[in-house]
Amino acid sequence: MSHPFHQFSFCPKCGAQTFIVNNEKSKRCTNCGFVYYFNPSSAVACFIRNTKGELLLVRRAKEPAKGTLDLPGGFVDMYETAEEAARREVKEETGLEIKDCRYLFSIPNIYPYCGFDVHTVDMFFECVTDSFIGAKAEDDAAEIVILPIKQIVSDDFGLQSIKKAVSLYRHQK
Repeated sequence: MSHPFHQFSFCPKCGAQTFIVNNEKSKRCTNCGFVYYFNPSSAVACFIRNTKGELLLVRRAKEPAKGTLDLPGGFVDMYETAEEAARREVKEETGLEIKDCRYLFSIPNIYPYCGFDVHTVDMFFECVTDSFIGAKAEDDAAEIVILPIKQIVSDDFGLQSIKKAVSLYRHQK
């Protein structure tokens, strides 16, 4: 797996084009001495389950992987906990208010965005609700899809970390 060093030539502090590899995790500016460590962005994805054993999924409205199945989720905003991000993203994409939300596991990922590879740590949550009544596709979601957990196939999902997560989740159920 490649590190994103090649995507950065200018120092983010002074703007000089003297940004060189410092070690396997960082670059250093030979002009001002600033050392920048490339760390992954935080993202969340939610398995939203009802009491009937069904999952609420969304169909992606945008690239990457437009038209494929996905879990509601997205990037964690500044000054926001992962749990707050999970609730916000579910609300933005489905209109549902989620109260019971528990952390499951994380998977490293590379999210292609406008020709730029964003390294992420995707944190997966399970959210439980009594009913999916009132759910509607909004924001990055083109469609709401409700399926029994046993009918979900990981290959129907377009993003690699989501495919892995769906496979792990199905084996736990």
